[in-house]
Amino acid sequence: MNIITKLLCSAACLAATSVSAKDLEVTHWWTSGGEAAAVSTLAKAFNEKTDHNWIDGAIAGGGGTSIPAIISRIIGGEPMGATQLNHGRQAQELIEAGMMTDLTEIAEAQGWRDIVNPVSLLDSCTVDGRVYCVPVNIHSAQWLWVSHGAFEKAGLAIPKNWDEFVAGSAELEKNGIVPLAMGQQGWQQSIAFGALVLGVVGVDKFLEVTGDKNAEVAAGPEWTRAFQSVANARELARKSKVQDWNLATNMVITDTAGGQIMGDWAQGEFQVAGEVAGVDYSCLPGMGFNEILDTGGDAFYFPVIDDADTKAAQMELASLLISPEVQVEFNLAKGSLPVRGDIDMSSANACMQKGLNILAAGGIMPSNRQTFDADTDQQINDLMAEFWATDMSATDAQASYVSIIKRANYIITTQAINWPV
Repeated sequence: MNIITKLLCSAACLAATSVSAKDLEVTHWWTSGGEAAAVSTLAKAFNEKTDHNWIDGAIAGGGGTSIPAIISRIIGGEPMGATQLNHGRQAQELIEAGMMTDLTEIAEAQGWRDIVNPVSLLDSCTVDGRVYCVPVNIHSAQWLWVSHGAFEKAGLAIPKNWDEFVAGSAELEKNGIVPLAMGQQGWQQSIAFGALVLGVVGVDKFLEVTGDKNAEVAAGPEWTRAFQSVANARELARKSKVQDWNLATNMVITDTAGGQIMGDWAQGEFQVAGEVAGVDYSCLPGMGFNEILDTGGDAFYFPVIDDADTKAAQMELASLLISPEVQVEFNLAKGSLPVRGDIDMSSANACMQKGLNILAAGGIMPSNRQTFDADTDQQINDLMAEFWATDMSATDAQASYVSIIKRANYIITTQAINWPV
């Protein structure tokens, strides 16, 4: 019996002499080429470093499709051994219902609060002082990915920020290039919305709305300008007809689009395609305006399963996911930043180094999934899906957004919810 199992088992378990090998089903929605390469590093480590077997439970369709399916299985009495979810409160109700395994003992034994940076990633899955997840990475959404080939074909200099990107859009179109690649899904359009708004209003005004739920600020002139900027971006993406985010990334890789607003997980797609950062493409954190990134990303949760051997396998996986070696291998493949601040990431590419430098300088803020409840987050996604697919005016979109923020503020006020910001 290994040390982690000994640490976490009850007295009865401690009396045992061995732990049976278990097949542990792990659900996730990492199905693109870059994502599949990254998750394979986790499966390989689990299979090679423990006596157990990783049974891959990939769910196609992204988080919007997968999260309801994952939650439904757990509630329906068919839990998987482990599952990916995002940083935030997606598992809040499952935790409160006693359906997620408490990881506090292993977290304290391994000093997670001392090694996880920022520690707010743990706070996002801490309920009543108990820890229920293993953070594995930090993904930020505020990135503009630029195709060098597309801009060179149009005879343009490579843009260094969003304003320069927009300035070259007409020339891109003249050369048969779609200025902005955009997948036709609300969560993707919501990412673009957030990145653009942050660039226009600045960090303070942005957090007054997303963090403090200040509807008056959301209705103010700074946000009016921001919504108009999003409307302008919508026009640049009119000819982008792909559905999935990685297909939009592929438009940038193949130089058929000038750029894409997408999280840093896009790096995995560029890597699989053999693209070189700074040569074939550029990455502009904060849209080239703000040296700040949000701390979104992924964590693993372990549904309660009444079997001692399964729980032992779960704890071994939990320990492995946050180990230095796995943190390096997984995040290099995924294009994400590690949650550990004490590991060597010197082999990371130029784009990852930008993110690491911003993280080291403290240029971070909470993601929407850390500041909004799941219903509010989905309402914003739905609003953006409608806005990008129609001719809804910027004025009407702002009014709808203000209503969403008012509702979110009401929920926090009446239920006394304190989100980790």
